[in-house]
Amino acid sequence: MNQLRKRIDVIFEAKTDFNDTLQKVCQLLHDEIKHFNWVGFYFKNGDKNELKLGPYVGAPTDHVIIPFGKGICGQVAVSNETFISQDVYSEENYLACSIDTKAEIVVPIFKNGENIGQIDIDSHYANSITKEDEALLTYITKKVGEKI
Repeated sequence: MNQLRKRIDVIFEAKTDFNDTLQKVCQLLHDEIKHFNWVGFYFKNGDKNELKLGPYVGAPTDHVIIPFGKGICGQVAVSNETFISQDVYSEENYLACSIDTKAEIVVPIFKNGENIGQIDIDSHYANSITKEDEALLTYITKKVGEKI
């Protein structure tokens, strides 16, 4: 994971468009962590109480806009806390994006103490999300919050 952090740092240090930076982060995570099958960012949609899909890598999703409180992503927008589900079908508030998704982690992004978005990871493997994954994603969300 330390090697991945170094590569993440290089991506954030590059003088590129912010969306391009996020797209490269998504691609790196998708390519390097075999149980990350969908990697994407959602951000608060202006003054609306909803999330809007940003850069992502993985299968296309119908969930371009997610109301606060709906699904795991919408739940994190309200709770301001990381949410890990090792079995998404056991969640009452799960919004199915793909029949292949078995596990999910959503980590909020903060800017000046305000929840402005999140990184969302779907996995095709139940019980696959690790503490190391959570630590890496928290590291990334801190970098996003600093750069945005």
